[in-house]
Amino acid sequence: MVPGTFRVAAVALILCCGGCVEQIMTIKTDPPGALVYLNDQEIGRTPLTTDFVWYGNYQVEVRKDGYQTLETHKWVKAPWWNWVPFDFFADISPATYRDHQKLFFALIPAAGPTTQPEDLIGRAEKFKQDLQSSEHTRPATTRSSTRPTTRPSHKNSD
Repeated sequence: MVPGTFRVAAVALILCCGGCVEQIMTIKTDPPGALVYLNDQEIGRTPLTTDFVWYGNYQVEVRKDGYQTLETHKWVKAPWWNWVPFDFFADISPATYRDHQKLFFALIPAAGPTTQPEDLIGRAEKFKQDLQSSEHTRPATTRSSTRPTTRPSHKNSD
């Protein structure tokens, strides 16, 4: 084999056996079971693991009943081997590179007491009494119906 041919074959073999880059994001919350949106796209309930494609600023929204909705931004930074020009060599090397980004969010319980139906009914009755006793409240009036009890007949005049 000619030495130049050996080099070309070695380079071709390396390019054909190119490596792989895996980009995985794991999101956890306290408490678990929260619904997560990344850049206005629903991705699932925590804890979850998903693939991602790009690095940068992610708009994050986390929702769970009984907790305040969390709206924030998270920067996902690329590892050194995924920077230009190193990313070229990571893509053609026979090794597999894994980037596992981990995000964690602690949720705050919703403010305000939980209200029982009896409490709501009691408050409604109190407001009703306050409204009826106001000096600006008009006395109730009865409306008389002005509609006829029978429908008029429409006859065609020919």
